[in-house]
Amino acid sequence: MTRPLRVVAVSGGLQRPSKAAALSEHLLDLIADEVVCEQRLVELGQLAPQLAGAVWRSQLPDTVERELAGVEQADVLVVVTPVYRGSYTGLFKHFFDFIDQDALIDKPVLLAATGGSERHALVIDHQLRPLFSFFQARTLPLGVYATDTDFVDYSLQDEALIQRARLAVQRALPLVELTRHARSAITGEVVAA
Repeated sequence: MTRPLRVVAVSGGLQRPSKAAALSEHLLDLIADEVVCEQRLVELGQLAPQLAGAVWRSQLPDTVERELAGVEQADVLVVVTPVYRGSYTGLFKHFFDFIDQDALIDKPVLLAATGGSERHALVIDHQLRPLFSFFQARTLPLGVYATDTDFVDYSLQDEALIQRARLAVQRALPLVELTRHARSAITGEVVAA
Protein backbone atom coordinates (compact mmCIF):
# COMPACT_ATOMS: atom_id res chain seq x y z
CA MET A 1 0.00 0.00 0.00
CA THR A 2 1.42 3.38 -1.01
CA ARG A 3 0.98 6.38 1.27
CA PRO A 4 2.40 9.88 1.31
CA LEU A 5 5.21 10.85 3.63
CA ARG A 6 3.83 12.15 6.95
CA VAL A 7 5.50 15.46 7.79
CA VAL A 8 4.56 17.05 11.10
CA ALA A 9 5.69 20.49 12.21
CA VAL A 10 5.54 21.51 15.86
CA SER A 11 5.39 25.25 16.45
CA GLY A 12 6.26 26.38 19.95
CA GLY A 13 4.77 29.83 19.35
CA LEU A 14 2.41 30.86 22.10
CA GLN A 15 0.12 33.10 20.10
CA ARG A 16 -1.55 33.17 16.70
CA PRO A 17 -0.27 34.48 14.43
CA SER A 18 3.31 33.71 15.42
CA LYS A 19 6.63 33.85 13.64
CA ALA A 20 7.33 30.28 14.75
CA ALA A 21 4.12 29.07 13.06
CA ALA A 22 4.92 31.11 9.95
CA LEU A 23 8.40 29.57 9.73
CA SER A 24 6.91 26.10 10.35
CA GLU A 25 4.45 26.54 7.50
CA HIS A 26 7.20 27.82 5.20
CA LEU A 27 9.37 24.77 5.90
CA LEU A 28 6.40 22.41 5.46
CA ASP A 29 5.68 23.99 2.08
CA LEU A 30 9.31 23.64 0.98
CA ILE A 31 9.24 19.92 1.83
CA ALA A 32 5.90 19.49 0.02
CA ASP A 33 7.46 21.08 -3.07
CA GLU A 34 9.98 18.23 -3.14
CA VAL A 35 8.12 15.11 -1.99
CA VAL A 36 4.55 13.84 -1.88
CA CYS A 37 3.49 14.32 1.72
CA GLU A 38 0.71 14.86 4.21
CA GLN A 39 1.37 18.02 6.20
CA ARG A 40 0.30 18.64 9.76
CA LEU A 41 1.01 21.65 11.94
CA VAL A 42 0.80 21.34 15.71
CA GLU A 43 0.54 24.77 17.32
CA LEU A 44 1.42 24.51 20.99
CA GLY A 45 -0.08 27.89 21.81
CA GLN A 46 -3.47 26.46 20.87
CA LEU A 47 -2.90 23.44 23.13
CA ALA A 48 -1.53 25.39 26.10
CA PRO A 49 -4.73 25.43 28.19
CA GLN A 50 -5.11 21.67 27.73
CA LEU A 51 -1.47 20.97 28.64
CA ALA A 52 -1.47 23.12 31.76
CA GLY A 53 -1.36 21.13 34.96
CA ALA A 54 -0.88 17.73 33.32
CA VAL A 55 1.93 15.70 34.83
CA TRP A 56 1.19 12.34 33.20
CA ARG A 57 0.17 11.61 29.63
CA SER A 58 -2.94 9.84 30.91
CA GLN A 59 -4.14 13.20 32.27
CA LEU A 60 -4.20 14.82 28.83
CA PRO A 61 -7.40 15.29 26.84
CA ASP A 62 -7.94 13.45 23.56
CA THR A 63 -7.10 16.53 21.47
CA VAL A 64 -3.58 16.66 22.90
CA GLU A 65 -3.20 12.88 22.70
CA ARG A 66 -3.99 13.02 18.96
CA GLU A 67 -1.28 15.65 18.43
CA LEU A 68 1.26 13.61 20.42
CA ALA A 69 0.39 10.50 18.41
CA GLY A 70 0.75 12.51 15.19
CA VAL A 71 4.27 13.54 16.19
CA GLU A 72 5.18 9.98 17.17
CA GLN A 73 3.83 8.56 13.89
CA ALA A 74 5.41 11.19 11.63
CA ASP A 75 8.01 10.17 9.08
CA VAL A 76 9.70 13.58 9.35
CA LEU A 77 9.48 16.30 12.00
CA VAL A 78 9.98 20.02 11.69
CA VAL A 79 10.32 21.69 15.08
CA VAL A 80 10.29 25.45 15.52
CA THR A 81 10.42 27.34 18.79
CA PRO A 82 10.66 30.96 19.67
CA VAL A 83 13.67 31.69 21.86
CA TYR A 84 12.66 32.49 25.40
CA ARG A 85 15.38 33.38 27.89
CA GLY A 86 18.05 31.74 25.78
CA SER A 87 16.24 28.44 25.17
CA TYR A 88 13.08 26.84 23.82
CA THR A 89 9.87 27.73 25.60
CA GLY A 90 8.72 25.80 28.65
CA LEU A 91 5.57 24.80 26.80
CA PHE A 92 7.68 23.33 23.98
CA LYS A 93 9.63 21.22 26.49
CA HIS A 94 6.46 20.26 28.37
CA PHE A 95 4.91 18.94 25.14
CA PHE A 96 7.98 16.87 24.27
CA ASP A 97 8.12 15.52 27.82
CA PHE A 98 4.98 13.56 26.92
CA ILE A 99 6.48 12.00 23.77
CA ASP A 100 7.44 8.35 24.20
CA GLN A 101 11.22 8.24 24.52
CA ASP A 102 11.55 5.61 21.78
CA ALA A 103 9.07 7.13 19.31
CA LEU A 104 11.56 9.40 17.56
CA ILE A 105 14.46 6.97 17.14
CA ASP A 106 16.11 7.61 13.75
CA LYS A 107 13.36 10.06 12.76
CA PRO A 108 14.67 12.99 10.67
CA VAL A 109 14.10 16.27 12.52
CA LEU A 110 14.60 19.69 10.94
CA LEU A 111 15.43 22.17 13.71
CA ALA A 112 14.43 25.83 13.55
CA ALA A 113 13.95 28.77 15.89
CA THR A 114 12.88 32.39 15.90
CA GLY A 115 14.26 35.16 18.06
CA GLY A 116 14.46 38.88 18.49
CA SER A 117 18.10 39.10 17.40
CA GLU A 118 21.00 37.11 15.97
CA ARG A 119 22.56 36.63 19.41
CA HIS A 120 20.25 33.66 20.09
CA ALA A 121 21.02 31.76 16.87
CA LEU A 122 23.00 29.09 18.72
CA VAL A 123 19.82 27.91 20.46
CA ILE A 124 19.52 25.34 17.66
CA ASP A 125 22.84 23.68 18.47
CA HIS A 126 22.98 24.31 22.22
CA GLN A 127 19.36 23.56 23.16
CA LEU A 128 17.36 21.84 20.41
CA ARG A 129 20.00 19.41 19.15
CA PRO A 130 20.68 17.94 22.64
CA LEU A 131 16.93 17.57 23.31
CA PHE A 132 16.40 15.53 20.15
CA SER A 133 19.63 13.61 20.69
CA PHE A 134 18.01 12.29 23.88
CA PHE A 135 15.25 10.88 21.66
CA GLN A 136 17.92 9.38 19.34
CA ALA A 137 16.36 11.31 16.47
CA ARG A 138 18.39 12.21 13.39
CA THR A 139 18.68 15.95 13.63
CA LEU A 140 19.27 17.31 10.18
CA PRO A 141 22.59 19.03 9.55
CA LEU A 142 21.40 22.55 8.80
CA GLY A 143 19.08 24.43 11.14
CA VAL A 144 17.10 27.54 10.32
CA TYR A 145 17.12 30.59 12.59
CA ALA A 146 14.99 33.67 11.87
CA THR A 147 14.93 37.04 13.58
CA ASP A 148 12.07 39.51 13.80
CA THR A 149 13.55 41.52 10.93
CA ASP A 150 13.26 38.51 8.59
CA PHE A 151 9.45 38.78 8.64
CA VAL A 152 6.91 41.24 7.31
CA ASP A 153 3.36 40.56 8.49
CA TYR A 154 4.33 37.03 9.58
CA SER A 155 5.69 36.17 6.17
CA LEU A 156 9.36 35.46 5.46
CA GLN A 157 10.86 38.32 3.47
CA ASP A 158 14.63 38.06 3.91
CA GLU A 159 16.08 36.45 0.79
CA ALA A 160 19.13 35.04 2.60
CA LEU A 161 16.88 33.29 5.13
CA ILE A 162 14.61 31.98 2.38
CA GLN A 163 17.65 30.52 0.62
CA ARG A 164 18.93 28.98 3.88
CA ALA A 165 15.54 27.36 4.50
CA ARG A 166 15.55 25.98 0.96
CA LEU A 167 19.11 24.68 1.42
CA ALA A 168 18.19 23.07 4.77
CA VAL A 169 15.38 21.16 3.06
CA GLN A 170 17.55 20.21 0.06
CA ARG A 171 20.26 18.86 2.36
CA ALA A 172 17.64 16.98 4.38
CA LEU A 173 16.11 15.14 1.42
CA PRO A 174 18.77 12.40 1.11
CA LEU A 175 18.36 11.50 4.78
CA VAL A 176 14.58 11.60 4.46
CA GLU A 177 14.86 9.27 1.47
CA LEU A 178 17.10 6.84 3.37
CA THR A 179 14.74 6.84 6.33
CA ARG A 180 11.73 6.27 4.09
CA HIS A 181 13.38 3.24 2.46
CA ALA A 182 14.47 1.83 5.81
CA ARG A 183 10.95 2.14 7.24
CA SER A 184 9.49 0.56 4.11
CA ALA A 185 11.86 -2.39 4.45
CA ILE A 186 10.89 -2.87 8.09
CA THR A 187 7.12 -2.41 7.77
CA GLY A 188 6.53 -3.53 4.19
CA GLU A 189 4.61 -0.30 3.69
CA VAL A 190 5.46 1.72 0.59
CA VAL A 191 5.79 5.47 1.07
CA ALA A 192 5.11 7.57 -2.03
CA ALA A 193 8.06 9.37 -3.61
